[in-house]
Amino acid sequence: MAFNPLDWILGLFSLDVGIDLGTANTLVFVRNKGIVINEPSWVAVDKRTREPMAVGLKAKEMMGRTSGNIVAVRPVRDGVISEFNITRDMLNYFIGQVHEQSIVPFARPRVIIGIPAGVTEVEKRAVYDAAMSAGARDAYLIEEPVAAALGAGLPVADVKGSMVVDIGGGTTEVAVMSMGGVIVARSLRVAGDEMDQDIVQYIRTKYNLLIGEGVAEQVKMKIGSAYPLPQEKTMEVRGRNLVTGLPESIEVSSVEVRDALSGSVQVILDTIRDALDEVPPEVVADLMDTGICLAGGGALLLGLTDRLADDLNLRVWQAEDPLTCVARGAGVVLSDFEGMRHYLVSLERGSTRHRAA
Repeated sequence: MAFNPLDWILGLFSLDVGIDLGTANTLVFVRNKGIVINEPSWVAVDKRTREPMAVGLKAKEMMGRTSGNIVAVRPVRDGVISEFNITRDMLNYFIGQVHEQSIVPFARPRVIIGIPAGVTEVEKRAVYDAAMSAGARDAYLIEEPVAAALGAGLPVADVKGSMVVDIGGGTTEVAVMSMGGVIVARSLRVAGDEMDQDIVQYIRTKYNLLIGEGVAEQVKMKIGSAYPLPQEKTMEVRGRNLVTGLPESIEVSSVEVRDALSGSVQVILDTIRDALDEVPPEVVADLMDTGICLAGGGALLLGLTDRLADDLNLRVWQAEDPLTCVARGAGVVLSDFEGMRHYLVSLERGSTRHRAA
């Protein structure tokens, strides 16, 4: 690629950006500024023109309330892009907001994006292409569990082993790291979305009441748990009765919600246990000191640390501000890019660096 002096000069003034392109939320970290954007990964699209009408929180608020010509969609499913053009428009919107804060607004930023550990080469390329199409100068990928570990402050470069479990909206990422490398990794497409569906199905089966995903998410956040609570909670849930077709409200307890979530929690637990089964005994001994770090929005589920600690016989602790760990981890790499670029994911041509034409 020929050296472009103008591109180099603009690069001196453009912002370095880390993006957690999540199934549920997209977070944008700007070097020297911190997290500047934290919005739901939703886009409201005009069905006829396929043009975006709203992005982020405004689009999510339209879910289930749009007219016939507008539909609210999530372009990222299970941690990967399902709607390329809509994802590009969403990234373009968020990167555009970052551009407004730049000294040189038309300078394109360097971008690092978190991806699940288990994605295919095609899925990696889709994320890279979407970022470049949205106006990035350079695009790099980093595996989410690695970024989460860096954002949580785990000593991943030390000889002593560390373990992180990043429970997002679409995927659960499990990784054991030592000496700057990943020893064992697991990527599971059971996470927050699956838990929401569990609640929807449970209430439908038990009460013949149909509720939306947004209501199920609120139930999970307010009274959902993975372990018996000191004082159990209740919550009013509203929906449509499937027998009469009329609106109805019921009272649901945290005991019932815990029963609904038990299947997904058990799958996550079994995945962590399988990963531990492959870890060398020396590293297992380290983990008995360092414990398991929980990151991602799913780490906020009440009683999850207690449930995992009881079943795994290890200390389990929640990272500080677990929702932002991946974005902050990308920011850690940006702060010492040349020294930490070995954490970036190589694409199929064997290079971590891909410049725009």
